[in-house]
Amino acid sequence: MRLVFMGTPEYAVVSLRSLLAAGYPVLKVVTQPDRPRGRGKKPAPPPVKSFALENGLEVLQPDIIKDTAFIGELRRLAPDIIVVVAFGRILPREILSLPPLGCVNVHASLLPKYRGAAPIHWAVMRGEKETGVTTMYIDGGLDSGDMILQASCPIGEEETVGQVHDRLAEMGGKLLVQTLQKITEGTAPRIPQDDRLATYAPMLKKEDEIIDWNRTAVEIKNHVRGMNPWPGARTTWEGRVLKIWRVEEVKGRFSGRPGTVICAGPKEGIMVQAGSGAVRLLEVQPAGGRPLDATAFLCGHCIKPGTVLGA
Repeated sequence: MRLVFMGTPEYAVVSLRSLLAAGYPVLKVVTQPDRPRGRGKKPAPPPVKSFALENGLEVLQPDIIKDTAFIGELRRLAPDIIVVVAFGRILPREILSLPPLGCVNVHASLLPKYRGAAPIHWAVMRGEKETGVTTMYIDGGLDSGDMILQASCPIGEEETVGQVHDRLAEMGGKLLVQTLQKITEGTAPRIPQDDRLATYAPMLKKEDEIIDWNRTAVEIKNHVRGMNPWPGARTTWEGRVLKIWRVEEVKGRFSGRPGTVICAGPKEGIMVQAGSGAVRLLEVQPAGGRPLDATAFLCGHCIKPGTVLGA
């Protein structure tokens, strides 16, 4: 099987590693261009590029996915199949119609739920109890192609998006190998998606990081879990950004304004009023500082009861 792999972030690295471990020859790896990163804003390679070069694979990084020279190079390679894992761009028809066995995608959700760019984040933020991985044929729509295989797993009440991400990446690599085996054997199913059941997981925006203290304590906790370890949930305290990394739900009736600090001390911790119930902040990060547990934070910072976060 002549195979081209397209992917960009760490999530895709696991699938590429699984392909190589299973003995699939990868003709070329296609990934996004190097991007400025870090304080110095120096161009840095995407994780897939770094892994590919370390393993002796040739890499293509087209600036424009519809570039005629790039598409011509794909035609010259004549792949039987193109595997796409978190590539980050929508493929044009010229590419989708090129391989005789189609273009196969590994998507981090139980389709048709959570189509889109950030399925793991939104599944955790919305308090889902289960998620999984789906392999599918790409059809030009937004994650709407016929499904091939699925694997599911639970989401723990305390799990962060980072923990779920790592588990799904491993599951995705294994499911991809199983999928290619079935395609090679001619036994791969094509299961149409029920568009009526579709939900969406759009790309995260800066405003998605902001904690809405009017929401319930459970919803706030899910939001914080769904932003850890990236990009991080945040609020403001005395006009400065305060990142919130871990919270726990506090049940009970509280009559204050949402966002109000109910108490703050070494024994009770930092308790904040929610729209319903309250949350106790367990790990926070002040602007310009490092993440601290609440006790350590209070040793160097004074938060008075009655202070309104996010005001």
